[in-house]
Amino acid sequence: MAAPTLQQPSFLLANLKADSTTKPLLQRCQDLVKIIDEYPAKELHLIFPWLVESVFGSLDGIIAGWNLRLLHSRSNEYNIAMEFLNPSGPMMKLVYKLQAEEYKYEIPVNYLPGPVKACIQEGVLPDCPLFHKKLQFPLSGLLTLNIALNPFEFFMFNFACCLITPKVSQHGSSTDSAYFVLVDTYLKYFLPSEGSVPPSPFSDSRGSVTAPSPRSSSGSFAGYGVHSPSLLKHHIFHQPSVNADPAAQEIWRSETLLQMFVEVWLHHYSLEMYQKLQSPQVKEPFSPTEEHVLVVRLLVKHLHAFSNSLKPEQLSSSPSAHSHTHTSPLEEFKRVVVQRFVQQKLYLFLQHCFGHWPLDASFRAVLETWLSYIQPWRYTGEKTNAQPEQSRTENRTVPDKWWSFVQENLLMYTKLFQVFLNRAVRTDLVNAKNALMVFRVAKVFAQPNLAEMIQKGEQLFLEPEHVLHHRQPRGYLTPGQGGSYLSSRQRVVTDMVFRVKSHVYSLEGQDCQYKQMFGTELRGAVSLLTRLIQIIAQARQTAKRISDHSSEVAANNSFLSWFGLGSSELNNTFPGAEPEESGECLKKTHEFLDRALENLCQIFKVRLGQLTQLISNLGSSQDDGNCKQLPDCIQSENGLILTDLGRRQFGGHMEALCSRPDFLGRLGRHYLTDPESNSRLKQSPMSRQTVEKSRRPRLSLRPLASYRTLLLLLLLYALGALLCFGPASSTALILAGGFLYGLLMTLFGDKLKTH
Repeated sequence: MAAPTLQQPSFLLANLKADSTTKPLLQRCQDLVKIIDEYPAKELHLIFPWLVESVFGSLDGIIAGWNLRLLHSRSNEYNIAMEFLNPSGPMMKLVYKLQAEEYKYEIPVNYLPGPVKACIQEGVLPDCPLFHKKLQFPLSGLLTLNIALNPFEFFMFNFACCLITPKVSQHGSSTDSAYFVLVDTYLKYFLPSEGSVPPSPFSDSRGSVTAPSPRSSSGSFAGYGVHSPSLLKHHIFHQPSVNADPAAQEIWRSETLLQMFVEVWLHHYSLEMYQKLQSPQVKEPFSPTEEHVLVVRLLVKHLHAFSNSLKPEQLSSSPSAHSHTHTSPLEEFKRVVVQRFVQQKLYLFLQHCFGHWPLDASFRAVLETWLSYIQPWRYTGEKTNAQPEQSRTENRTVPDKWWSFVQENLLMYTKLFQVFLNRAVRTDLVNAKNALMVFRVAKVFAQPNLAEMIQKGEQLFLEPEHVLHHRQPRGYLTPGQGGSYLSSRQRVVTDMVFRVKSHVYSLEGQDCQYKQMFGTELRGAVSLLTRLIQIIAQARQTAKRISDHSSEVAANNSFLSWFGLGSSELNNTFPGAEPEESGECLKKTHEFLDRALENLCQIFKVRLGQLTQLISNLGSSQDDGNCKQLPDCIQSENGLILTDLGRRQFGGHMEALCSRPDFLGRLGRHYLTDPESNSRLKQSPMSRQTVEKSRRPRLSLRPLASYRTLLLLLLLYALGALLCFGPASSTALILAGGFLYGLLMTLFGDKLKTH
């Protein structure tokens, strides 16, 4: 086949736009592959912004693009899109082809995440180096400020924004969509656990992301807030030059992809903005969707696997020793990726979700994202840890090597746990899905060794500063220089304290008021924990009561179904029942809450006797409340038995009905009293008091036990069967006949007696 004639760039773009509305996706992709291969970068540069927008959609959401979030494997276009957007596919080839040149693509600052946009508009340099040295200053001022991105950055920015941009007529998606699979593919390609990132097919030395500098372990306590905005206020009109380390160019695409994902997906809340959001009058600037949170969880899980793939000898080496040995930039990147790039923004993101997410089962996505982050030991590549958590019947001990991770992420455990408790006490725990979430959290925190790690981290944070200064002088000597090994141990403790305090102050601010997870505040008499245990115990009993009621109704339905009167909706056997609140789900609720209580007692060292007493007190109070709704009764070996008072407790209503002089009173007397009692009163040897007692209105079912009545009913049902009436129809006719007989006797009974 002859190669197509090269067109002028303006005609090329016009033809591509025309083809986008007439040709199917397969043919359009085939044409694009030829164009990318045959046209020079100078001409491809003009169609690149349009092509990116046509694939991912416009940043304002008006243009939907290929709808990658709704494109699933069962669609015919799924494989076409995946092949075209593959990290080694035609689209990325175009990116690399343009990356080898000096091309830049502008994006309005208004489309940047809120805190980044606010910093730039206030004349403050953002903390993320991704946006350094990229600002374009138009003559009209800062209101129309743009940032200039290279082709790779531009592509990844639009790809990341595709997740959070509300599209026209787009309703939901799932984890098997083309977008979700592409995120997973890009993460595995650019952040590989094994090997290195494949090189670009075109020569390029323009990586613009600086290599992260090693964090110093020394410094004054005043420097804890390393992410404090006050330390970042470099004026944007005096931007420092970004001198990229040549060795860092090996991973500049990995860093760019990660920073772009983190900024676009997580950086919607700054510390100052979050503190303002605590006021109910402030409208939240951004509300993530369940799909958004699921993609964030995918990112968290992959980053843990990426970081845990660091070789043991490099993981154990100190930064000072590491600087004298050869380590690839990718391995160094693995060492700092979670703490340096993700922790702060993910913490604020999760804290916002915990506080603003609806109190329903959709919160499970947020919960699992949090639990994935605080359990990096699940993503070490070992087969035992690759199993789903729900399938493990016993908690595994958290290895000691994770002490430093727990301490440097203390707030992720303690603060978010307390915020979760605050949600749990306001949630309907009779719902099996909500009960499962409480069980999941309790199960994770009950892992052996984890509670001790958290307690140790809290103790380190609460170390008085003056004691540390006394322990650790500024100029200390190593054992080789005449110092003692005791001073070396003190130095290690001081370094641990510094890391914990630095972590807390950087996330919560220098003036934060820390609440202990294992302090007296959480375990007090009226604390959240005690309230949660009470609510769990109450929900257990409610679930059991509803489950027992459902079983009774199901049994009754099985009997009534012979008459055609059984309910076809066995799942909804009580008013207001939800599918997850019926049948087997309620049994699961009881099981989840039972195990959650056991785990909470294990975490906080609550004695089983205290828990049993609390539950029994709650149960007795509920039983008292239920008994007040029943007639007067006594407790026996066989359960509750009505007393004489209990048998007559509804008698007042019947006496009031029978004492009426109208037709309803006569009808009530026919059914509820014995019409022959007057004649027996004169002839009976019984005392007048006994006979008067028998004349009181009452509901008697004794006639149904007589052989004559049973034989009559059998004959009537047999007659109905001969006349082709079913059991339900025969029953209805018998009841109607009985009511009609009573009605006639009420109307004409007195006249018949006179005759």
